[in-house]
Amino acid sequence: SDLQKQEERGELLQPLIFVLLVLCSVLLYFKVSLMDPGFVKPEEEVKEGEDKGQGVVIPQIPDDIKLRRCGYCLLKQPMRARHCQLCQHCVRRYDHHCPWLENCVGERNHPLFIVYLSVQLVVLLWGGHVAWSGLYFEQSREWLQHNIFLLVCFVLILIFTIVVLLLLVSHLYLISCNTTTWEFMSHHRISYLRHSELENPFDQGIILNLWRFFC
Repeated sequence: SDLQKQEERGELLQPLIFVLLVLCSVLLYFKVSLMDPGFVKPEEEVKEGEDKGQGVVIPQIPDDIKLRRCGYCLLKQPMRARHCQLCQHCVRRYDHHCPWLENCVGERNHPLFIVYLSVQLVVLLWGGHVAWSGLYFEQSREWLQHNIFLLVCFVLILIFTIVVLLLLVSHLYLISCNTTTWEFMSHHRISYLRHSELENPFDQGIILNLWRFFC
């Protein structure tokens, strides 16, 4: 492959960058999966009408919408929070529970989750290029026996690349609209969205939505 040829010539910069990207991807995975996604704690209960997670008051939400008390952990949920039965906690700005991370994606780890997906996509694209560069197609059984492992790796990398790309694009779209996966999928079940005059009362424009999310 290209990386092997560069290593043989003593050009170690690109192989080293590739290894560092893989290591960074692994570290980000453990960071996102092990960190607190924004669990609501008893001492952090908010008063009705407040929403510490938003940072700004949203006037479009009707006044008769009251903050609900969770039926599982009995805490008063902040706006946009939801109880995750797998984590046994209410999560601020709940997006979804990721089975690959075994953790929720919420207010605190959602930006880092996007960074992880981005780094993972770069690693997969580069890995796919490396696998493809090592394939020299010949119509013979002997060639297939010697290259079957590399061919299977390339197909798996291609599948994972498509999945990660679609996931990253969908999350960036939702972030640009200042909505979450839970709100997007269950709009009709959420009281503060169902009774709002606007389809998305949190949307403040693409630029401001992205700024507030990442910065």
